[in-house]
Amino acid sequence: MKIKSQKDFWSGLMFVVVGLGFAWGATEYSFGSSARPGPAYFPFGLGILLAIMGALVWFASITVETEDGDPIGSIAWKPLFIITGSVVMFGVILPRLGMILSLPLLIVVAALAGDEFHWKDALLNVVILTLGSWLIFIKGLSLVIPLWPKFITG
Repeated sequence: MKIKSQKDFWSGLMFVVVGLGFAWGATEYSFGSSARPGPAYFPFGLGILLAIMGALVWFASITVETEDGDPIGSIAWKPLFIITGSVVMFGVILPRLGMILSLPLLIVVAALAGDEFHWKDALLNVVILTLGSWLIFIKGLSLVIPLWPKFITG
């Protein structure tokens, strides 16, 4: 078997593994029926769909010749750690600092992982994503997420 596109090969394989993992994990919950779906219904279907799409990408990577069939380069460790660290940081500080401060910190720290960081772009993303998150999660879905830091709200 000759791999014609390494990017598609590995991304397709990753989607198959993640999709099957979600589908398998969903089997621990009740499926319900089509008329009254249970908690496993959606994640199982989504996992299977992701695995099927990954299999299609993987199959194309070994059958269809592409221009970008060059080997994949080394792993970009710095962005990987910065992005992962920013998400962990967000999870830790959200209950303490609230969404109004935690989300901008997440966005700015995650933006630092890129090669082309610009403050203007980062601040525009902060405004749009924080306002959008407030509208969707607090106003739209009425989720109980702390909005302001504990030291302000008491």
